Amino acid sequence: MKKAQKGNDEAFLTLFQQYEVEIYRVAYVYVKNKEDALDVVQEVVYQSFKKIDTLNNPEYFKTWLMKITMNCAINLIKKNSKVVLIRPEYEEFIETEEEDLPLTLSLQDLIDGLEVEEKSVVLLRFYQNHTFKEIAELLDMPLGTAKSVLYRAIKKLRNKYFEGDRGNE
Repeated sequence: MKKAQKGNDEAFLTLFQQYEVEIYRVAYVYVKNKEDALDVVQEVVYQSFKKIDTLNNPEYFKTWLMKITMNCAINLIKKNSKVVLIRPEYEEFIETEEEDLPLTLSLQDLIDGLEVEEKSVVLLRFYQNHTFKEIAELLDMPLGTAKSVLYRAIKKLRNKYFEGDRGNE
């Protein structure tokens, strides 16, 4: 870590590669397509390398990277929000032979229906297995707020799920 913070490219790359797959997964959940997720990963590499000397606690390197990832993904979404796209997240599933296609699509639709803050908390808690304390630190919010946001998001997901289930009968 110290070598990376002093500008050693190889040391930084070694550190970064440990978390590259997780960074891609988080980015993909936000941006919903391979190309944009790869762009986010590239931006995270750049931003984290440029600012690694500002990381005071090396034990929070992964948390720090995830926060940069979420910010980069959200920034890309905002930038692309002016462009109208036709459901690009479905492209991944068109070529698949899985039988649970509707389940996969509906889960993605449910998560997409959450607000950015809610989506972030849900992803960090259930996809990245972060504690509430870590989530609060990552998102710069009080611990109680992190819990409230998660419970509100879960309630929304339940309501949307059961509404959608009734609509299919």
